[in-house]
Amino acid sequence: MTIDIWSDVACPYCYIGKRHLEAALARFPHMEKVEINWRSFELDPQAPTKSPGDLYDVLSRKYGMPRQQAQEMTRGVENMGRGVGINFDFAQAVPVNTLNAHRLIHLSAEHELQDQAKEALLKAYFTEGKDLSDLAVLVQIGTQLGLDAQVVTETLNSNAFAEAVRADEEFAYEIGVQGVPFFVFDQKYALRGAQPVEAFVQTLEAVWEKTQVAAAESGEACDVDGCD
Repeated sequence: MTIDIWSDVACPYCYIGKRHLEAALARFPHMEKVEINWRSFELDPQAPTKSPGDLYDVLSRKYGMPRQQAQEMTRGVENMGRGVGINFDFAQAVPVNTLNAHRLIHLSAEHELQDQAKEALLKAYFTEGKDLSDLAVLVQIGTQLGLDAQVVTETLNSNAFAEAVRADEEFAYEIGVQGVPFFVFDQKYALRGAQPVEAFVQTLEAVWEKTQVAAAESGEACDVDGCD
């Protein structure tokens, strides 16, 4: 089973959705046969390299609300985060353009470190207050994952993987993705948003069952654990 996930590293619900999916997979008996592919989606592709002010200022400008209201808006998200072990620190978050972060995820995918990169970047943005527009920060994250510092530096100093990021986003628009996180199971079944864990469990089980029925009807051989 494949799960394609469109998300942004600057999206708190994407972080929460990741935790919900992980909890559901822990309850899924065929977890080892699930392949997760992280797809790029920028909430604001036109964002400056680094936005002026803090995250509350950005939210205030984006939604046309007072700064205090923007702060209040994030409190509910903080509570949701604590429920799944995420200590959001919106006051320290540095609003940036996330293109380079997505490019680093694509580079990591070539080294089978995509999920680790996604986790590290979400944590860096939302709980550590790191500036993801800073090349040195991204290189440090990459090397901590096990990537070669020179490779990361050369990649981010070039346009490598920019087309891959745009391709992910263009495909998302083609299939009607208007917000993230957006999960597509086996290229057929979709879940939108940071759904509850139980919704992910039910979807995993339903998609797996459909896969087994389709395999049986086509006469494919399956082992005792099911079909790959």
